[in-house]
Amino acid sequence: MLTLASDVEVLVRFGRALADPIRCRLLLALRQAPAHPSDLAEALGISRTRLSNHLACLRDCGLVIAVPVGRRTRYELADPRLGHALDDLRTAVVAVETDRTCVDADDKGCC
Repeated sequence: MLTLASDVEVLVRFGRALADPIRCRLLLALRQAPAHPSDLAEALGISRTRLSNHLACLRDCGLVIAVPVGRRTRYELADPRLGHALDDLRTAVVAVETDRTCVDADDKGCC
C-alpha cells in the first residue's frame, strides 16, 4: 500500500537521492524522458550493476517508478512535478563561501 510522506520525510528522501552524483545524473536524465536501464547505463557510462543499485535507491526514496513494458522495465520520475523541482534546484543560486570551514572539502568533494 502506498502512503504519502510528510513534508520533512519528502525533503529527507530528496536529500538522500541527491547526495550522490550518479543519482543526480540519473534524475536529470529521467527528467528528459523515461528510459530503460541499458540506455541509462550507456548514457551515464556506468555498469548495469552499479546503475541497478542507484535505481533501487531512487525507487526506495519514492522518486522514480519502474514501469513494465513487455519483458523490459522502463524507469520514469514518480511524479511529473519532480522534473520541475529538479529544474528549480538546478537553477537555484547557491551561496558558497570562498573561505570554507570544512578542511576536508577538497578531498571529500563536499561543501
